[in-house]
Amino acid sequence: MEPFRLTASQAQAKFKDGSLTVEQYAQSLLDRVAARDSTVNAWAYLNPELVLERARELDAIPPEKRSPLHGVAIGVKDVILTKDMPTQYNSPIYVDDAPKIDAASIQTLRANGALIFGKTTTTEFAATVVGPSHKGPKTTNAHNSKRTPGGSSSGSGAAVGDLQVPIGLGTQTVGSTIRPGSFNGIYAMKPTWNSISREGQKLYSLILDTLGLYARSVEDLKLLLDAFQLVDDEPEEPFTLKGAKLALLTLPTPEWPEPGPGTAAALKKGTELLRAHGAEVEEITLPDEFRSMYKYHLQVLSGDGRVAFLADYYGAKDKMHGSLIDHVENKDKHTRQDQLKAFDELAAMRPKIDAFASKYSAIVAPSVLDEAPVGLENTGSAAFCGPWTAMHTPVVNIPGFKGENGLPIGLSVVAGRYRDQYLLRVCTEIGKVFEGEGGWSR
Repeated sequence: MEPFRLTASQAQAKFKDGSLTVEQYAQSLLDRVAARDSTVNAWAYLNPELVLERARELDAIPPEKRSPLHGVAIGVKDVILTKDMPTQYNSPIYVDDAPKIDAASIQTLRANGALIFGKTTTTEFAATVVGPSHKGPKTTNAHNSKRTPGGSSSGSGAAVGDLQVPIGLGTQTVGSTIRPGSFNGIYAMKPTWNSISREGQKLYSLILDTLGLYARSVEDLKLLLDAFQLVDDEPEEPFTLKGAKLALLTLPTPEWPEPGPGTAAALKKGTELLRAHGAEVEEITLPDEFRSMYKYHLQVLSGDGRVAFLADYYGAKDKMHGSLIDHVENKDKHTRQDQLKAFDELAAMRPKIDAFASKYSAIVAPSVLDEAPVGLENTGSAAFCGPWTAMHTPVVNIPGFKGENGLPIGLSVVAGRYRDQYLLRVCTEIGKVFEGEGGWSR
């Protein structure tokens, strides 16, 4: 197998047995980027000489002193500070801007031996909306260059989906990690909110933004959770599908759009597969008390955006996307009382969603409306991702299904807050079924 095709865990096994060096691995990844970059365009910044220099430094570390993420190549969304690479936010305000500091997440990854590979593309400030004036990157879907990779974590999703790196960092404020995961046919995780430091990460919303994780296996996601020291309160116990009670959430509330044909088929097939493997699947809709969740979510974003983009508005309003200006100028005319109500209503829902989730082994739900839309100006609807962001729960997109055009579609699996490691054990078993029998393969 060519080294670039290896997952992070597979590459690490070869580093340990001496059959592959980090430099050889990095060169294979760089060769893959060189062959595909003109089509996928996943990188906002990539310096091959720097990558190889760092790889050689890692190879020079004696085996007994190597860290848990030794040699793992990671693409970093370009809203997260990196001391040896520019951080440009896909904004004309920050072209070639290069603060000499690592975000806390990057410091943690480097301390654990990771190879920070390059900066991946993003929509402007990871916050711009879709539409004719959308300021999006030129990144394309890993499986069809005429379709979007999703956003705002466009480059990270596409780079991992296209085998250019095994791991990617994204962020999620509504659906910016889960949606690209589904569109590019990879695992994507939004951990429990505030379980990983966001220091040194450009924040759109202080109470919603969460670091996102991309990989091609659950095993690789666990490498990251362990490095970030995400630990559940409950003891680690094996999970089996046989006898598990799963909730199937086909439509969160009546306010959400209907799934497209590809997602509807994935939900149907996913249910059949889970039942065939011995799980009990109960089709549900969220109770009425969650009906206004999305409305409050958007109100919080509107208010938080007024704060997040104010400094750039004062300094370079003429270089900002119109939707960001609308936030600062409060185009929707939300009052402070509106903002308080949105904060408080969402906060009140979170323990209720935990209690609801505790009735089941996990919740299975749609990740996206359908396959990735045609074109690059529309990164797709985030409606189905929003509930789990607003509720601060961990969620994983599991690939395995395909739509009418043969493109990947994933399903989301959700657990209550701070049950991230438990969720990965669930996803390990569900992932075997969906990837093995769902009908789509890379």
